[in-house]
Amino acid sequence: MTPVRTLLLWCPDWPVVAAEIVDGIPATGPVAVLRANRVVACSERARAEGVRRGLRKREAQGRCPQVTVVEYDPDRDARAFEPVVAAVEAVVAGVEVLRPGACAVAVRGPARYLGGEEAAAERLVEHVAQSCVVESQVGIADGVFAAGLAARTGRIVPPGATPEFLAGLPVAALGRPALVDLLRRLGIRTLGEFAALPAGDVLARFGVDGALAHRLAAGRDHRPPAPRQPPADLTVTAGYDEPLDRVDAAAFAARALAEQFHDRLTAHGLACTRLGIEAVTAHGEELHRVWRHDGLLTAGAVADRVRWQLDGWLSGGHHRRGARPPRPSAGIVRLRLVPDGLVAQVGLQPGLWGESGAERERAHRALSRVQGILGPDAVVTAVLGGGRSPAEQVRLVPWGDERLPARSDVPPWPGRLPPPAPALVLPSPLAATVRDAAGQLVGVSARLQLTAAPADLTVGTAAPAEIVGWAGPWPVDERWWAPAEASRRARFQVCLADGTALLLAVAAGQWRVEAIYD
Repeated sequence: MTPVRTLLLWCPDWPVVAAEIVDGIPATGPVAVLRANRVVACSERARAEGVRRGLRKREAQGRCPQVTVVEYDPDRDARAFEPVVAAVEAVVAGVEVLRPGACAVAVRGPARYLGGEEAAAERLVEHVAQSCVVESQVGIADGVFAAGLAARTGRIVPPGATPEFLAGLPVAALGRPALVDLLRRLGIRTLGEFAALPAGDVLARFGVDGALAHRLAAGRDHRPPAPRQPPADLTVTAGYDEPLDRVDAAAFAARALAEQFHDRLTAHGLACTRLGIEAVTAHGEELHRVWRHDGLLTAGAVADRVRWQLDGWLSGGHHRRGARPPRPSAGIVRLRLVPDGLVAQVGLQPGLWGESGAERERAHRALSRVQGILGPDAVVTAVLGGGRSPAEQVRLVPWGDERLPARSDVPPWPGRLPPPAPALVLPSPLAATVRDAAGQLVGVSARLQLTAAPADLTVGTAAPAEIVGWAGPWPVDERWWAPAEASRRARFQVCLADGTALLLAVAAGQWRVEAIYD
């Protein structure tokens, strides 16, 4: 399917701007928005002082002592963004909300009506600035994903040039930390390198979410190739005898309707990527908005977006940066959820802590409690980095600490083992003996050549095991310039007759078993 030419309007640092709109916190000063004690957004002044996303609260305050700390509030962000969406809708039709701070629209119609893509972009930015006193940037490209990246620099990518535009960007632009980390460890640094992989292999290795990301990296829209209207029975509607005119009552109703909506999609093996929210008031007013999401909307994600939208509608009126859309003249008597974009959910697998944020939060509290009882080092997670041996490439980090590798994983690492990595790295290497077919000890010469072909291996007091295959050596000559600290050894991979594969290392004539392959 040919990607849809898309215009995306992006408001930089929206959580900071929303805090100014709703709470009156000046965005011109140093402001940091925190979620789970980490910075998720910061103002331009805070960035100038060294504050960055991902920093802990204490580190951010250390870099900028005068920073104003604001707690992350998605309801506030969505409520403050509703006037911006309404301002865009006053110029163009068919707006899709991606998230608070970003919305998109097919550019073909506005470009024809307003005199071209550049003219449409300028008109939208100007209208949003005048109506809402909010700064924004526009990006235009083939597809929503590319348009979002283009909006970061206010760029208009020519038609057909989106793959070239994306090819040089880092894989971090995908916005999927787990996938990005894995791709980097596999040596894939740019979207172009990721897009060059065969689609079938990507699906088999990375699953459905990885396949969606692969399509994005190649500049292809991830909607189904044959778009269709969803079956009527997938739409859920609820009527209310008592009109919903309070946000808390509407949020309660939204939760039940979202769960019903999600269950109905799941029963058909489907998941939603675009959600249409429709409401009718007691006076017959009709309200409609489309929310879009790059991933797959869970029941909790659907409920959040419905709650945000209802909050925006029911909290109409005046705010600090201009006039909001008028509040409906009556409460909501009918609410309808429409799956506007569907993908197959076959093969989806939840993460280690499940699908919902609540489950991840419970896991975090449980692990933190174990640390409180047994100490910080009682719960650790592994972080991969650079190094020549498997043991050097892994660093154990206490739960909750910043996950930084001990060494950079940027090559080259002379003497590093080729993949695959061992399944088990022994904490203490085991002494071993390697002999040839004549029963003589096998050694390594100064030129790193084996003195004879290895035939059997003895580990400790165990019986000798036959070696049926081997590879190597991978030499390591470290700190040769400091004789007192120098270390010289060679590694070999061996396969035993019983199918066991081991990683051996020999130094000063002594063989040791360092790791075991799966």
